[in-house]
Amino acid sequence: MEEKKIDRRRLLQLGATCFGTAWIIQPDLDAFAAEPSLSPSVLLAWNNMLLAAIRTTRPGVTIVARALAILHTCIYDAWAAYDRVAISTQYGGALRRPSNEWTLAHKEMAISFAAYRALVDLFPDLLPQFQALMSALGYDYQDTSLDSTTPQGIGNLSAQTLLTRQHHDGSNQLGDLHPGAYSDCTGYTPANTADQITNPNAWQPLRIPTGKGTSLVQRCVTPQWCLVKPFALTHPAQFRPSNPPATYPSRGYITQANDLLFMSASLTDEQKVIAEYWEDGPGSEQPPGHWCLFAQFIVQRDQHTLDQAVQLFFLLTNALFDASIACWDVKMTYNSERPITAIRYLFQGQQVRAWAGPYQGTRWIDGKDWKPYQPATFVTPAFPEYCSGHSTFSAASAEILRRFTGSDLFYYSYTKRAGSSVIEPGVVPFQDVMLYWHTFTEAAAQAGTSRRLGGIHFEQGDLQGRALGQAVGEVVWRKASAYIAGTQPV
Repeated sequence: MEEKKIDRRRLLQLGATCFGTAWIIQPDLDAFAAEPSLSPSVLLAWNNMLLAAIRTTRPGVTIVARALAILHTCIYDAWAAYDRVAISTQYGGALRRPSNEWTLAHKEMAISFAAYRALVDLFPDLLPQFQALMSALGYDYQDTSLDSTTPQGIGNLSAQTLLTRQHHDGSNQLGDLHPGAYSDCTGYTPANTADQITNPNAWQPLRIPTGKGTSLVQRCVTPQWCLVKPFALTHPAQFRPSNPPATYPSRGYITQANDLLFMSASLTDEQKVIAEYWEDGPGSEQPPGHWCLFAQFIVQRDQHTLDQAVQLFFLLTNALFDASIACWDVKMTYNSERPITAIRYLFQGQQVRAWAGPYQGTRWIDGKDWKPYQPATFVTPAFPEYCSGHSTFSAASAEILRRFTGSDLFYYSYTKRAGSSVIEPGVVPFQDVMLYWHTFTEAAAQAGTSRRLGGIHFEQGDLQGRALGQAVGEVVWRKASAYIAGTQPV
């Protein structure tokens, strides 16, 4: 097979820039370009393409986790045909090619066709962008061959088989369980309305300003996710906590609300930066994508080969996918209220000391007017509080990254420039603030804490999410590693 000359420096950026967006983490492009024979840049281009699609289309966070897992499982399955022991999740070792075909060119071609088919299925409206990347790679995106003796055939076949299975995983991607892609098929109805709280222990949809002079009432994001078939979990409820969230009028319910009021009133510039950095709301790559960007940093830091990068993303994204399912099982089982509902219910008509809004600082306000430290157009996510998705996603990811790298060491930092706040621009932070994470564990813990600083979650929801995520990460590691080692029954 003829080796194609690819400008890897340009390729690494293409997936992120074709939508007019930019990464929040920039790997050292020269480090990749220096070793083209080992470079994972083709895989990273497809990963960036998906992250750009996520930023553009703004799907729910659960849908993001699933899309990442589908992309990287399709890539892994195609790659496995060119490895000595790894087996496909769909075909076992049946597609394995002779050792003389285990070349970088064959691997890149197979994973590119698999990735292309996956993304076209997941984001059909963005077809031109995906075609552009295939053309930049020198591949014919119109080649639909299923010939399992060729790289393009292996890629197409791997994607087709996995996608057919995932179309019936309970996510309702096709809208065949209920009209509308990914629409709720469970009949979930909130106990409260945007204008009236009848049950202070239940989730309340909020009336959110659009930023265009109008407002919209939230609709719960994918209530059906608690029924989605997981990758490694035996059941969505496998790690469901038996201890429910605190309920009104218990002391615990009131205490957790007071704890958040204290945090709100005491916010420092650094804490505001933490809340904003981890917000990962609409228009971003969202929490699952954020950890995939961290994985890209690890690939660059540790100078991973394509083979290693494929394995890392296969492990990580399936942990994120199962984390979404396990977390939504808890959320929809307990259907608990968000802090904004609890605090406004408890303290309406009373004066509380808290952050009063952009440029208002800390002052005494009526409890009914309390707000989280979040953008007004995304003041609180549209799903129940207990337990924290950020905490679950982050703990699961940290578990995978610790195990894959053989160390907890992260060595990553982020600097927020003075006055660059989205919520209080020009004022916050007063001077540059650098966030630094020595370990993956520290990063995951801060992600969880950020949601309390931002007024999105209570402590119990954060800590329970951390425990849940770690448990999910462990079982996904075992199953995915068995595929990589060729020992997992198919």
